[in-house]
Amino acid sequence: MSAAVPTDDPLVRERAHLSASRAALRAMREEVEALDIKDVTANWVNSVVLERQIEDRIKALADLSHTPLFFGRLDYLPPAQLGQRFYIGRRHVHDAQGDPMVVDWRAPVSQPYYQASKKDPQDVGLRRRFGYTGGELTAYEDEHLSDPAELERTSRLLQAEIERPRVGPMRDIVATIQPEQDEIVRSDLSGTLCVQGGPGTGKTAVGLHRVAYLLYAHRERLARTGTLVIGPNRSFLQYIEQVLPALGELEVKQATVDDLVAHVEVRGTDEAATAVVKGDARMAEVLRRAVWSHVTPPKEPLMVVRGSRRWRVPAYELEEIVRELTARDIRYGAAREALPQRVAHAVLVRMEQAGEAPDDRVQNAVARNAAVKALVKECWPAVEPAKLVLRLLGDAEFLAEHAAGVLSEEEQKLLLWAKPARSVRTAKWSAADTVLIDEVTDLVERTHSLGHVVLDEAQDLSPMQYRAVGRRCTTGSATVLGDLAQGTTPWATGSWETALAHLGKPGARVEELTAGFRVPSEVIAYASRLLPHMAPGLAPVESVRENPGAFEVRTAAPGTEDATVVAACADALGHEGSIGLIAADARIAPLAEALEAAGMPYLAPGEETTAQSRLTLVPASLAKGLEYDYVVLDEPAAVVDGEPDERTGLRRLYVALTRAVSGLTIVHAAPLPEQLA
Repeated sequence: MSAAVPTDDPLVRERAHLSASRAALRAMREEVEALDIKDVTANWVNSVVLERQIEDRIKALADLSHTPLFFGRLDYLPPAQLGQRFYIGRRHVHDAQGDPMVVDWRAPVSQPYYQASKKDPQDVGLRRRFGYTGGELTAYEDEHLSDPAELERTSRLLQAEIERPRVGPMRDIVATIQPEQDEIVRSDLSGTLCVQGGPGTGKTAVGLHRVAYLLYAHRERLARTGTLVIGPNRSFLQYIEQVLPALGELEVKQATVDDLVAHVEVRGTDEAATAVVKGDARMAEVLRRAVWSHVTPPKEPLMVVRGSRRWRVPAYELEEIVRELTARDIRYGAAREALPQRVAHAVLVRMEQAGEAPDDRVQNAVARNAAVKALVKECWPAVEPAKLVLRLLGDAEFLAEHAAGVLSEEEQKLLLWAKPARSVRTAKWSAADTVLIDEVTDLVERTHSLGHVVLDEAQDLSPMQYRAVGRRCTTGSATVLGDLAQGTTPWATGSWETALAHLGKPGARVEELTAGFRVPSEVIAYASRLLPHMAPGLAPVESVRENPGAFEVRTAAPGTEDATVVAACADALGHEGSIGLIAADARIAPLAEALEAAGMPYLAPGEETTAQSRLTLVPASLAKGLEYDYVVLDEPAAVVDGEPDERTGLRRLYVALTRAVSGLTIVHAAPLPEQLA
């Protein structure tokens, strides 16, 4: 609640509340820093844990000078919330008496800030939005939700915040979350949610804010089970890495799918056709057969010697034990560990029948007996995942045996290495091979499951990659984010229902975001010309921005292509904000030379833009998920031609066209793709 300030100027009063809130936050931080824990822990382990928790708390209470403590205010009508006033911000701040100065945006009392409207005011009389410049409060805007005479209107400050030029990594959107986005953000933890969203609909930001909300609402549970954000590549993860810390969440891990399955070093690549077969869900059955083929029922009886006595277990009984373990729905490794205990139990039964009274210690000793160990090694050998995949890809007979009726002969030929590797260490593993190894690893030993996983740009995953991600949240839930129209891999999914089934979440809810907040209307309308040719039936994004944005197509004379691109970049740098030069991967090297020759410094994707260095040179293959205020797109036809087929090329072009927030300039010498006509 606000402190009283003797002035009639609302802006002065709000600035005073901001100053008081910052002082209160400093006091909260100083209170934690002053904690003395020397005598409150029983041992050094507890002390280390507590020190770490205190350090994390101090970091979470940091006052970032350019990040406003609050961005809105709600004045409730009595009797709701006792008619109180609440300032809504990124984190909770209280005064010395414990009264709230700022309320966390995730708290239930804050939800009407995003959901209330003239039709449904939700007991809110006034909603105030604040405008900031360089961290200083400079403006405010009021909506009197209970006043029938006041017309519904678009917030000027909200629009300005959405369109504000960006320099540096991705920002949070906590001040601009829209009602349909807020519903997704606050969805329950128990269910998996899939969000289909076109360019500029904010699906990535929604997913990250959903993580922050779930950690607020279910902190104790997720602290035990863990959360993970999975992105398509390192550049993308660097771009989004500051969003959650800005919201006070410091412990969420981020990774790519390749990071999750990094069992061996990747030193090779696959042809597209081979990668498609390796990523096919049928490979799971081939691998399952290969793993369990190692089990061979014993043919000879077992003789266990203990002291002067010998105990004999007949072959048929051993075979029954092996058969029963094979039929159970447990991992290969867990069944192998259970086998010696089951055999030892059969020996103990004979001991009891002979009048002895063996206990658990005797059973454990029998399980460790050399004869029992030899039996386990013979009929249930250990399986090393990488070695099994190595054999499968290098031994045509072994592959044919386990792929029979699952993969065609042509598909099997695609899988086989032209020159089989001699060892796991020297093999030139591909990214798709590591996913196969991960599948085998899970067949042998269960993969640890997290409480919640966010999977972004999910449309580009293969079925086997979905399975790899699904193993990380078998007992938890997931938020799946993507756009079917932006699928640019040969194995990109054609439907979310199919993808979710591979993920192991067939009952997940699918939500669609179609309102575009970032991409200018002229740009998204131009890019949407490609949709009927690459994703028929998918609804185009409708831009809700009042500013249509800048859009230009420049034709370069033959021999002047690079110079025309450099000139377009120079023009873009005349505007405020970040600049992205996007080009086909094959064009990156000559464009880099042209920029250097022109004395124009540039960054690589993922490197943080600054006021002094605002231009990034982006290969089209890495553009997905990134945003720039102004984009210069080089040779659209080259972007399409750089892909193995036209459909994938058009999708890659669609991604490149929709990275702009304020303006797009297309430079071409070759004819534009006819689908853009």
